[in-house]
Amino acid sequence: MKPIVVLGSGLAGYTLARELRKLNREVAITLVSRDSGDYYSKPMLSNAYTQGKDAAALVLTPAPQMAQQLDITLLTHTEVRGIEASAQCIQTSGGPIEYGRLVLALGADPIRIPVQGDAADAVLSVNDLADYAKLRGVLGSAKSVAIMGGGLIGCEFANDLAAAGYSVTVIDPAAYPLASLMPAQAGQQLLEPLAKLGVAWRFGTAVQAVDKLATGYALTLTDASTVYTDVVLSAVGLRPRTDLARAAGLAVNRGIVVNDQLRTSDPAIYALGDCAEIEGRVLPFVLPIMHGGRTLARVLNGEEARLVFPAMPVVVKTPAHPVAVSPVARDAVGTWQTLASGQGIKMGFLDAQNKLSGFVLTGEFAGERNEMAKKLA
Repeated sequence: MKPIVVLGSGLAGYTLARELRKLNREVAITLVSRDSGDYYSKPMLSNAYTQGKDAAALVLTPAPQMAQQLDITLLTHTEVRGIEASAQCIQTSGGPIEYGRLVLALGADPIRIPVQGDAADAVLSVNDLADYAKLRGVLGSAKSVAIMGGGLIGCEFANDLAAAGYSVTVIDPAAYPLASLMPAQAGQQLLEPLAKLGVAWRFGTAVQAVDKLATGYALTLTDASTVYTDVVLSAVGLRPRTDLARAAGLAVNRGIVVNDQLRTSDPAIYALGDCAEIEGRVLPFVLPIMHGGRTLARVLNGEEARLVFPAMPVVVKTPAHPVAVSPVARDAVGTWQTLASGQGIKMGFLDAQNKLSGFVLTGEFAGERNEMAKKLA
């Protein structure tokens, strides 16, 4: 029997291997990683600095131990160069690997907004341990940080770095923080608490150019103003890694298109995690990956399993003002209503049938996420 080959050693890849091993101790699993293969919690990258953790401290289980625990063949620092679907074989920097079934757990890349200036290449983004190590290196002698993006990751980094004593400026073309996840009344709740930590907000504008100064950088914004900073961090979102799938002839839209069994347009190939588009949705969060991993493990074990997502609130790690949100689709029909307010706000989204289909909880209400999740339609 040819092995199940998993491409990617992030949360998706390792969750699948772990869940499959719970069901089947005999099936051969080969996991291919382009990096070290060490297991760590990616969500920790955006709030580890204040805790004083370097990249090595974020490793939960080194790669050799993961391979031993899961009884898998683990190939690290191995680049996948192509998928030959008709031959059920992948081409890698270490040679060809045949598969019985292939799982693409490739993750996503940071979106990089093109900017002008002689220091455009100095803009950092953090998507893995190596990126985090690089950020820590430049923060050592810095006093100020400019963050491009006021979404989930941008706000988490802003909270973390401001709490560590840095002067932080968040720059975003939207009108308020977390604009893609929640209405203005909720997003604006973050403004004052993070400002008290040392976060300056610049909305309705974007970075146009980054130029080097004798010390630090000058950022020219699209509103013709200038921000001076020691470090520039981009946190404007993620783009699913789809190049391998597209080159192999698989159906690709925003992500690698899969059905409710995580199967792609090729019956022997599956996709899981940040790279996958599940019935029209790309869900780059922990809980969807965990649920998807459990379902796919059952499918690969020969069971007739289908992925059904429960309510999965997203927790934004901003201790200065906690946030939990069960977002709704951008084209959802309905209205946001304020249910309570105080040191924060509780809002619910009522759909066309007047049923609760989403919510936002901030500040003192953030702890009610499990109770609210039970009420979702």
